[in-house]
Amino acid sequence: MKEQLALLGLVGAAVVAVLLVKFAVENPVWAVVMAGLLIIGFCGALFMRYRVIQAHRRQFLAANAELAKVDTLTGPEFEHLVAERLIADGFRRVRERGRSGDGGVDITAVAPGGGPYAVQCKRYSRTVGAPEVRNFLGALANTFDGHTGVLVTSGHLTRQARAEALRARQPLVLVERDRLADWLIGRDSLLPRRVRFSLVEGEEPAG
Repeated sequence: MKEQLALLGLVGAAVVAVLLVKFAVENPVWAVVMAGLLIIGFCGALFMRYRVIQAHRRQFLAANAELAKVDTLTGPEFEHLVAERLIADGFRRVRERGRSGDGGVDITAVAPGGGPYAVQCKRYSRTVGAPEVRNFLGALANTFDGHTGVLVTSGHLTRQARAEALRARQPLVLVERDRLADWLIGRDSLLPRRVRFSLVEGEEPAG
């Protein structure tokens, strides 16, 4: 039955294609007009879909921007919130890597300036200790060499963990609770100051 329906679909598509070709040959002007209208309609539909996605992202971020709300999220929900914030900041190829086999990194992304980022998310009610920082630095030194490391936590780092991060070969971008509050509402950014200035001025970001 399925094979018969598939065959009928192919035959129908072939008939429609033949009729369209015949119409285009006999009415070239109308064919061009109709093709233009179809292209405009398709582009309009894509634009509307983009606007809807953007509106949903803004609503999602607004609904989860307060730290009191963040504290109720699960680990995966927190990772998704961080990923959505990255997209809103202009990061491309944002990928949530999942909970198992992630190699010590929860999210990878490419900054507007072209640099790769590796993000680890800690939705902790407790503090983040030095062992967690060392594990993340190990992932950056091996699997994610060349990435800018970002550690995002809803809590705080211990003094030893912060010192571990600052002593690293390439210091991590640290987003602790207070900075997280500003970042989620768009008051702060993970991008270097030079890239942020370029984007504000409308210049092409340096690669």
